[in-house]
Amino acid sequence: MRIFRTDQFPLPLPPGHRFPAQKYALLAQAVARFAAEAMDAAPAASRYELAQAHDDAYLDKVFNGALSAVEQREIGLPWSPQLLERSRRSVGATIAAARWALARGCGVNLAGGTHHAGRAMGSGFCVFNDIAVAARLMLDEGLARRALVIDLDVHQGDGTAAITRGDDRIFTFSMHGAGNFPFLREASNLDIELPDGAGDETYLAILAEQLPRLFAADPDLVFYLAGADPYAGDRLGKLALSFNGLAARDRMVLEACRQAKAAVAVVMGGGYAVPIEDTVAIQTETVRLAWHIFGAEGQIPRPDTTHTHPTRQWSQT
Repeated sequence: MRIFRTDQFPLPLPPGHRFPAQKYALLAQAVARFAAEAMDAAPAASRYELAQAHDDAYLDKVFNGALSAVEQREIGLPWSPQLLERSRRSVGATIAAARWALARGCGVNLAGGTHHAGRAMGSGFCVFNDIAVAARLMLDEGLARRALVIDLDVHQGDGTAAITRGDDRIFTFSMHGAGNFPFLREASNLDIELPDGAGDETYLAILAEQLPRLFAADPDLVFYLAGADPYAGDRLGKLALSFNGLAARDRMVLEACRQAKAAVAVVMGGGYAVPIEDTVAIQTETVRLAWHIFGAEGQIPRPDTTHTHPTRQWSQT
């Protein structure tokens, strides 16, 4: 397993900004205690790679520092050269994690999960959509036949759903809080909305019911967005999962990928707990579970990733 980090490329934010950018360095330090030998610096996604999911006009604005004040407010982060670099590295880490996963079983991005970014806009602390970019690249290069997005951030993966709509090779599943951002939703292939205050028992029962349906079409590449923000102590979450509940969620998803012999690229998604150490502990456990389940070497790659199975289709019901 390889783990790609982006904390060497910090974001310069004004004092008091609510985005917890410091969590990335803390997470990298925590993961290094048990997997330092597996950690690599994230490569930067190229403009060509980003164009797999984003319009040229939008890329021009981001690369040239021409985002309007309104567009920057929608993203929630002020433009800077460092924001561009950090955003490219975050996407590059997911691309690298997906490539490694397809070769060896599992790859991890210690950032990523920027699922609110759309084709022509950023939103919700997301500049580029790392999952949409990486999924399109892996499919177009013939490294995967079908990709499954399991988005368990507390917020709906609206940007991913919008970008990948109509691409039958990608199935998007988002399980999120009903009363939370974004308030204008896009339709994933399968959306499940949970009421405010939903806890471990409800959450895990629904997830256990859905996972067999998600894997029924035999995806060979899974993007797992393991958001820490369904945690009861998350200030932007509104759900009520415990530390143990989130660990059980992660184990359930990762074991399902292993049993299906599906490559899995794990990305971190959101986490806004106070204290920030709670978010770091949750995401560290996500990576630790992946490390234990897949190990340093990962699983044997699937031999049939370029083959097709025309009789198998995604279930929409």
